[in-house]
Order: sequence, then structure tokens, then C-alpha cells
Amino acid sequence: MGLNIFTLIHVLISLAGILAGLVVLGGWLAARHFRGLTALFLATTALTSITGFFFPFQGFTPAYAVGGISVILLVVAAYALYGRKLAGRWQTTYLVTAGFALYLNFFVLVAQLFARLPALHALAPTQAEPAFGVTQGLVFLGFLILGVAAVRRFRTVAV
Repeated sequence: MGLNIFTLIHVLISLAGILAGLVVLGGWLAARHFRGLTALFLATTALTSITGFFFPFQGFTPAYAVGGISVILLVVAAYALYGRKLAGRWQTTYLVTAGFALYLNFFVLVAQLFARLPALHALAPTQAEPAFGVTQGLVFLGFLILGVAAVRRFRTVAV
């Protein structure tokens, strides 16, 4: 399989994970649990991180750190959900770890948009410019607010 095809598959898996994750996050905010979409979110987000390690190695980069952190978060989230059935504090553990994994996937999406879309790239060609930092800061703040709201609103359901 060529690198272009592999990249396309990686991107499609990532977008599926982000979309499923956003719907799952909406469910948390509405105190609902979407079993099938949750499984899809966790699986595609894990696949996104794992497939990221198969790109040509050019030294340790922030992408490897994000992928490694994401895999750890997803293992804990899956254990909290499927192993511990969201009992007690495991519910909050699940919401925080799964939510943070979704945020990391979204963080990478924003970084890729700045790298690949000409209009955004012109605003932050090195991704060290204020436009990039402010955008990522707002994304983080949005996920933080939604995450806190999810922890407050979501109630354990049979999983």
C-alpha cells in the first residue's frame, strides 16, 4: 500500500473517530450513552493513534507523544467502561480519559488544517504564530468546558 493511500485511510479513520466522539460527547451532555457509537469512537480513535506510528519514522516528534498519550488514555477509558462498568469513580475516569483522547484527536485535526489549508497556513506557517496558539487555546477551553459539563451531567447507565 502506498503512502498516499495509507494517509487517506488514516485520515478517514481519524475523521470517523472525531465525528463519533462528538456525538458521544453530546450524549454525555444529555445524560445518554450511545453504546454502538461509543465503541466506534473508542476503536477509531485507537486506530488513529496506532496507525500514526506506521508513518515513515523521522525521529521522535510531538505526533508520537500525542499518539502514545492517546493510546494510554483509551486503554484506561476502555477499562473504565467495559472492565469496571463505570462503577463509582470509574465513570469520571472514563469521561475524563475518553474526553481528553477526543480533544487530542481534534487538536491534531486543527494542526493539520493549519498545515494544509492555504488560508490557515498563511496565518501560521510555522504553527508558532498567535493565530495557531489562540485557536488551539480556544479548542482546549471549549473541550474543558464541555468535559466539566459532561462529568456533572452524565449518569451511569447499564453498559
